[in-house]
Amino acid sequence: MTIIGVDFGAATLAEADQLLRRLPVPEEAIACTHLIRRGTPHVACSLRLPADQVAGMLEVLAAQDRPIGISGAGHESGPRELVAGAAIAAGRHAARTSGRAVIYPGVKGLIGDVTAMKLVATSYIDRILVLPGRSSPDPSTTVITRDHVRPEWINGVLTLVTTPAGPGMVTPFELPDPTPCCGDGTEASPLL
Repeated sequence: MTIIGVDFGAATLAEADQLLRRLPVPEEAIACTHLIRRGTPHVACSLRLPADQVAGMLEVLAAQDRPIGISGAGHESGPRELVAGAAIAAGRHAARTSGRAVIYPGVKGLIGDVTAMKLVATSYIDRILVLPGRSSPDPSTTVITRDHVRPEWINGVLTLVTTPAGPGMVTPFELPDPTPCCGDGTEASPLL
C-alpha cells in the first residue's frame, strides 16, 4: 500500500468528504481528511492505495478542474502551499497520528444501527471509545450510526469516538451535518 497526500484547499470537512467521494477510490483503500492549520486553515486529504492503483489515481487527480497539491509516491505537483498541505496529510496518515477516515474497508456496511462487536468485526475500525471517560463499550452496545461513521487515527489505532445515546446505545461523536464550532467552517476533534 502507498500513501499520497492530496490538497484541494477544501474549506470544510464536508467539502473534503464530498471531493473524496467523487474520486474512484477502491474498497480496500483508506481516505482521510486532515485539518491543516499552517497558512490559511483548511482541510487536506490522504489516500492509502494499493501500489498498482497509484498511477491511475494520479491521472485522475491531474484531470481535476481546480488547483490541487499532490505529495507522495515520488510525486509532487501543484501550488506550493497545497503541496505542503498534501505532504502534511500524507505524513500524518503514514504515522497514523491523525486523520479522520471517510472511506475505509467496511464503511458501506455501517448503515443504521449495528452492535459495537459487529462494527469492529466488519470494518477497518479497531476500537470504539465512549466519551467523556474514554471507556470501551460492551460488545452488545448498539451503535446508532446515523449513516455517518468517521473514525480517526489515535495513537496508531483507527478509533471511533462516540457519546452515550441512551441505555445500551452510543452514537458517533461527529454529526452528519455539523454546525461549525470554530468560526472557520471546521469541526473540532473531541480529543484534540
